[in-house]
Amino acid sequence: MNRENSNKCAEIFHLFHSAAAVRYKNKLFVFDYYLDQAADLENDSQEFSGESMELGVIREDSFRGIDKAYIFVSHSHHDHYNKVIFDWNNFAECSYIMAEEVELDAVYRDWDNIYQLSKDEELEIDSLQINTYGSTDQGVSFLIKFGGLSVFHSGDLNWWKWKKFSPRVQKREEREYKREIKKIEDEKIDIAFLPVDPRLEENYYLAGKYFIEKLRPKLFIPLHFADNFEITAEFSRKYSTEYSRAAEISRRGEKLIYML
Repeated sequence: MNRENSNKCAEIFHLFHSAAAVRYKNKLFVFDYYLDQAADLENDSQEFSGESMELGVIREDSFRGIDKAYIFVSHSHHDHYNKVIFDWNNFAECSYIMAEEVELDAVYRDWDNIYQLSKDEELEIDSLQINTYGSTDQGVSFLIKFGGLSVFHSGDLNWWKWKKFSPRVQKREEREYKREIKKIEDEKIDIAFLPVDPRLEENYYLAGKYFIEKLRPKLFIPLHFADNFEITAEFSRKYSTEYSRAAEISRRGEKLIYML
């Protein structure tokens, strides 16, 4: 899509696992960036002429035409946080919004563009409104609102119904997940990113299905599935509704368009 249309739509890039980028109105929002090695081309003999985000990575060209970038880190797990994000400050004006539990290296502690938040906090940067909510694992989840667009990124907030858990622990996981979702059930959500984790086996769908039923996001995008892209097709087929489209992701760097 041409950049001149960027004020009419949001462009969404699936980077890898729980990492995603949203480009909207000359702003770039990046969530839980992790794998910094570009995806292999299907045909190495073909010269790639696209942009880096279409290979699942953020590079200098990702900031072309961007007047401000907002980088979100939900928690410190290695599959949600890569310190390479701080290098992007050399390419564009960046603000970093991170969970309080992320321990910063000494070199970054005096940066005035880093904001660390606990759950149930609010922050406004420029005209971006940020609310944090809890997690059922570590860190926080994010709800952001900017220019009429609302985006929820769950981090590791999930209905973690592991088979190895006792029935009592499984019920606790369910209760804690639903408690956090209740906090936002009156919100209008345009784009929602939530885990669809195949390691949970037949329970992989629980969090996403419940979220769609309660909040009716216009676009639901699966997270936390590594390279098991087939699970997103299954989820989309079973749980898309007339009011919520569940995206099917087929590769790293896949670009989705959301029209406001």
